[in-house]
Amino acid sequence: MTNRPPLAKLDISRESMARQVTRALRQAIVTMQLAPGEMLSEQDLAQRFGVSRSPVREALIKLSEAGLVRVLPQRGTQVVKISKAAVEDGRFIRVAVESAVVREAALRARPMMIAELNASLSRQRRAQRSASTEEFLALDEEFHRLLAETAGRPSAWRMIEDIKPQMDRVRFLDMAKALPRHAVLAQHMVIVEAIKAKDPVAAEQAMYEHLSEILRSLPELAAQYPDLFEPETEMSPEILSA
Repeated sequence: MTNRPPLAKLDISRESMARQVTRALRQAIVTMQLAPGEMLSEQDLAQRFGVSRSPVREALIKLSEAGLVRVLPQRGTQVVKISKAAVEDGRFIRVAVESAVVREAALRARPMMIAELNASLSRQRRAQRSASTEEFLALDEEFHRLLAETAGRPSAWRMIEDIKPQMDRVRFLDMAKALPRHAVLAQHMVIVEAIKAKDPVAAEQAMYEHLSEILRSLPELAAQYPDLFEPETEMSPEILSA
């Protein structure tokens, strides 16, 4: 276990060590560096990060609250498998929040914010072929954060960050295996065009279609990678006949 590679370089000058470990572990789980079902050891993680066990313990508590790990009594901490129900719930909430965000963005956008959105699209264009999936997803997150700022609702993005970790794992799998980056970029461009046209209805519809992409890929990915997903709970005959 001591030969395992470090997960991320931490910088104590920027923020608390526990927060950095939380962010790094979350990223490692989303990008499958820590696989669904994998058992985690506080001591091993502390060695890989080069920190004491205390910030690792705090980070695992935060990740447990976010539904990414579970504590198994007398066995340790395990990365949870992907829950289709949690992904669908996260997507439902995200559609509700981000549809409202782009409506306001279309009504309130100023030239400076539209310029920032266009700059984000340019970075995505450059990253289509050269960047890793992880880097492209970071640009995708940047774009959605900028939308919230354009709408004057930065707190909306902070709320979304809390409910989307399960969704992020599916999006990473999808973009790494199936969904072309140019398709994501094209959807982002439609959103920006609607905002520039000050058309809140078109902006909302574009966001709905963008966030609905995951519903098309989720069943295929679950079938392709059954070991990464929680088994679906079958309804009892009594429920089905109710």
